[in-house]
Amino acid sequence: MIVFLNDRPIRLVGAKTAKQVAPTDSKPLRDYDQIVDARLETLKPEALQGHLLILNTTPALIAKLLTLLQTDAISDLLSVTLSCLNKTDCETAIKKPFKIIKAAGGVVIKNKKMLLMFRRSVWDLPKGKLDDGESSRQGAAREVEEETGVRVAVGERICTTWHTYKLNGNRILKRTKWYLMSVLDDRNMAPQEDEDIEQLAWLDQRQTKKALTNSFSSIRYVIDETNKLIG
Repeated sequence: MIVFLNDRPIRLVGAKTAKQVAPTDSKPLRDYDQIVDARLETLKPEALQGHLLILNTTPALIAKLLTLLQTDAISDLLSVTLSCLNKTDCETAIKKPFKIIKAAGGVVIKNKKMLLMFRRSVWDLPKGKLDDGESSRQGAAREVEEETGVRVAVGERICTTWHTYKLNGNRILKRTKWYLMSVLDDRNMAPQEDEDIEQLAWLDQRQTKKALTNSFSSIRYVIDETNKLIG
């Protein structure tokens, strides 16, 4: 599970994966700037720098981490990897302070180009909240058509992202399931202006890479996962 908390990736891994990310004598700091072992030391604000690895993570430590991330200056923090003693318990703990909203979206491909949209001064992908009783696949297709005017065929699932934001004083954690899509009909393609979408564009790989410098970490992650899927 990966949660984008204030657009910073917080990755939760279980025991098997933890063996792959844990430091060894041959690569003690190759992937991480800071390493904290929760069994041996207390998590302090000064550890929230660069790429942080926390070993032996418990739900109590996650609660403390969330508090630190809300109250302390963390401008130097790039990412956190949590090596969990019990991954299920840790996932429950990181969701606990938030209201969960379920959403779905898509990466639309046509002639080896991706459909991106420019909204609120950043490049983004079409997505939105699921309606009552709607499946993720149905919601993804509906949201893409509503926001872009493009009718699509929904293919395989790319990944699931979780990202946080505030709405009317509530702390929201949005779960979005992402799907690979192909075009059925794009003759009515147009940005949904009442959703603040200013522009739609079919971008090739080079153009997409440039656009992603002005985007969200979660969107960059989705497109990275898409590229792995399509090769």
